[in-house]
Amino acid sequence: MSHSAPGAVGRLAPPAGTPAAGPEPADRHTVLIVDDSLTVRMDLHEAFEADGFRSILCADGAEARAAFTGAHFDVAVLDVLLPDADGIELLRELRAQPGRENTVTVLLSSEAEVADRLHGLRTGADEYVGKPYDAGYVVARARQLLGEDPYRIDDRATVLVIDDSVTFREKLRELLEPEGYAVITAASGEEGLRTAADRRPQAVIVDGVMPGIDGATVIRRMRLDPALRDIPCLLMTASDDYATEVQMLEAGADAFVRKQQDLAVVLAKLAAVLRTSAGQLPFEVTGSLHGPGKVLTVTADRGRLGTLGDALRDDGYDVVAAGTGGDALDLLAAQPVDCIVLSLDGSGSGARDICRRIKEVPQIGDTPVIMVGDHDDALLDCLAAGADDYVRSADGPEALRAHVRGQIRRKQSLDESRRIREELMRRELDAAGERAARQLAETRAALVEELEWRNRELEAFSGSVSHDLRGPLQVISSFAETILDEDDEPLSAQVRHRVERIHAAAGRMADLVESLLILARASRGELRRRRLDLTALAWQVIGEVAAREGGREIRFSVAADMTADGDEGLVRIILENLVNNACKFTGRVAEPAVEVGWSGPGDNPRYHIRDNGAGFPAGQAGELFRPFARLHTADQFPGTGIGLTTVHRVVERHGGEIHAEGDDGNGATFWFTLPADR
Repeated sequence: MSHSAPGAVGRLAPPAGTPAAGPEPADRHTVLIVDDSLTVRMDLHEAFEADGFRSILCADGAEARAAFTGAHFDVAVLDVLLPDADGIELLRELRAQPGRENTVTVLLSSEAEVADRLHGLRTGADEYVGKPYDAGYVVARARQLLGEDPYRIDDRATVLVIDDSVTFREKLRELLEPEGYAVITAASGEEGLRTAADRRPQAVIVDGVMPGIDGATVIRRMRLDPALRDIPCLLMTASDDYATEVQMLEAGADAFVRKQQDLAVVLAKLAAVLRTSAGQLPFEVTGSLHGPGKVLTVTADRGRLGTLGDALRDDGYDVVAAGTGGDALDLLAAQPVDCIVLSLDGSGSGARDICRRIKEVPQIGDTPVIMVGDHDDALLDCLAAGADDYVRSADGPEALRAHVRGQIRRKQSLDESRRIREELMRRELDAAGERAARQLAETRAALVEELEWRNRELEAFSGSVSHDLRGPLQVISSFAETILDEDDEPLSAQVRHRVERIHAAAGRMADLVESLLILARASRGELRRRRLDLTALAWQVIGEVAAREGGREIRFSVAADMTADGDEGLVRIILENLVNNACKFTGRVAEPAVEVGWSGPGDNPRYHIRDNGAGFPAGQAGELFRPFARLHTADQFPGTGIGLTTVHRVVERHGGEIHAEGDDGNGATFWFTLPADR
């Protein structure tokens, strides 16, 4: 498009002469169009307005800057060459505006060299379109970058009506909308394919006879497009010829409607094809063959670049021209394309080398490459270099367009198949993971149930055995005491020694049974947690322990105002065992001392019981809590080896932790926590 004459005026509203619109939907997008050419502004304005956008028009940089600060818009189309501004600088200013960082921005320029394009993209443009441009491509690309479909604002089925008669299009709209359908329209087959690619309607109604491509061709092309082939199509015609009906159905139409019939037939057949249409797989939708496409042409021949570009723009592609392989690779690194057309210049070795380099890059190697040459002899060499197709120059532009469409269609079909395979594999892996997790949960539940049953049996057995052992032990102990106390028949020294050993062993056995019963009680039963005065409870336990010490002088100290969240009976077991231990292991110390205290944050304190007694060998603290484990001999310090195991079990039941610190001969400290029940 050429630039307008000096003095062309832009507007912050639709140009004069634009038909007045009725109430506009609140969800319509707004596009800012900045170009000093009145022709370009009007061309883009009409294209965007026809697609449902509002438009704001600016003729120079000053008007654009005013719009940046004073207008709302979702898309900005900026000309790079303006009489009073540089479009790249305007882009920087736009990106610097608060809230404009993510505005979709398209640069439009006759400066279409690769270096200019890369400069614009690296500055922050979402798209760069060279002039001459295709207005349909610009609109479709903007819609694609927005990532939204304003025609799907509710759950209504969308129907695309393609007919060159505006009267018939409106007649179908008046028929369908009261029935709950959302209707969009297109005036030609080419526009209809682009609209279908952009909107992805649930159904298409297309006229059989139209200028350009007819309805049968529209349906054939949709059936060849991976993204559109499942959309049901109704074909309408004024013909009464049965052969025409068969021809249309064979072209891929789902239903055939004659315009002479009552329009109620359209509603009935539309409902039928929607009811029986194949359900879409819930996969990510692939790109459409008729959506906005970008083709990269590579040749050093400027004349041939122009010829290739003109041939491809007729199909609505945005054509990017690169003169060297280096420029092509630089552009591909910054922006993907749908197809690459390489022209054989001279011997063709340079083009084949470019093809090899493109195919070696993992990110772009799947892009189809078509090589264009003058002779059939080059075909095998080009395919061997990695090209996907070869076209003779003499075959003309229509052949090139057909090959480009075919390669893009093939690439999209392969991508769709790969995506479906990957999705199915992912779903199978997810299903396998769910099955494995379910089986694991069931196995774990069974094991937990069995473990709980065995624990109950073990506890019952332990309690029964402990209770049953008490009676015989009491009998043994009583008879031993009686024998030792008898004066009528004095015992020899050897017999007395043996009876004393029996009495002592019975006593140790009774202590062990009592310890096992305490451990069993600590391991089962419901926790009755409440806030405890730990200071008072500690003094009670100390009083009971001190009474059993037979007058030993032990210096006790307890921190004031200690509280804890726990089961009072079980917390008492903790204190009794740890204080008893402390007193026992200070038995050989001249000035025994036992301290009960706490440290750390008030909402999660660590309690401790510290003594200055015998301690334990460094590095063996973990052994203390194992059942029946002893780090000192029974002759040194008697005991059952169950007390600390019981303490460990009670602390764990409260969700806390316990550990010990000490050194042989230098006392020990037992730390434990009782977290609040959350």
